[in-house]
Amino acid sequence: MLDKKPEWIKKKVSFNNENIRIVTELLEKTNLNTVCKSAKCPNIYECFSKKTATFMILGNSCTRRCRFCGVEKSKPETLDEKEPENIAKAAKELGLKYIVVTSVTRDDLEDGGALQFVKVVRELKKNLPDSRIECLIPDFKGSIKDLRTVLNEDIFVLNHNVETVKRLYGQIRPIAEYQTSLNLLKNVKSIRKDVYSKSGFMLGLGETRDEISELLIDLKNHDVDIITIGQYLRPAKENIEVFKYYTPKEFEEIKEEAQRLNFLSVACDTFVRSSYLAADINAFKNFA
Repeated sequence: MLDKKPEWIKKKVSFNNENIRIVTELLEKTNLNTVCKSAKCPNIYECFSKKTATFMILGNSCTRRCRFCGVEKSKPETLDEKEPENIAKAAKELGLKYIVVTSVTRDDLEDGGALQFVKVVRELKKNLPDSRIECLIPDFKGSIKDLRTVLNEDIFVLNHNVETVKRLYGQIRPIAEYQTSLNLLKNVKSIRKDVYSKSGFMLGLGETRDEISELLIDLKNHDVDIITIGQYLRPAKENIEVFKYYTPKEFEEIKEEAQRLNFLSVACDTFVRSSYLAADINAFKNFA
């Protein structure tokens, strides 16, 4: 176990920002969850200060027990029928033009929660017709039917994270399967070629550089357009420890390697997360 975070890992946080209060109070008022808070994201206050957040639907409790994740693992919650309406209300009040919607994994639901994604997307497009929507989905147990349900909606990006290299799945994601995630990403383009496919993974869980290279090639071979790569930071003591802190130079080298594979866009740095700066045109400058 690593005893001390290096200097470049320390995130500078300013709480002296009125937007943080506005976003926090709005989320409480509308009874909404965010992956920012639930997963203990280090970027939470930076994003809130810019009046943005990643909405997390289907409750605040996950049916999977991935060892890296800070989201609560307990009995699934009853679906909130007002959730789609409340998300649209919050997004409109925040003036969002690019909206990221993710969820906990709900293996207890027959459709994995696909219909709730549909309801949220439709409500958002009704209230914010010019918005672009990114859906960051679970693996739906590999169901093409449930994937198609989401892709039939007016979405801009379909995101699903592989999270880590193949060898570590049994240790890090014991209920998930590496190939299931890759196949889901491949199926995005077979269903809708006009939707951008996106995936992300973490560094610092015990992977080797060769395994990172293999994962990048696998993502490219499964038609992924956009990738995000960031440093794993331990959310709580019950989560798996950090095996390595990658230096900024190492992140740059991995980014250059990914760019040589001609992904449409690559975000690779210490604090990069799947939905971090998703609306930033500079980060995704190649979008049509």
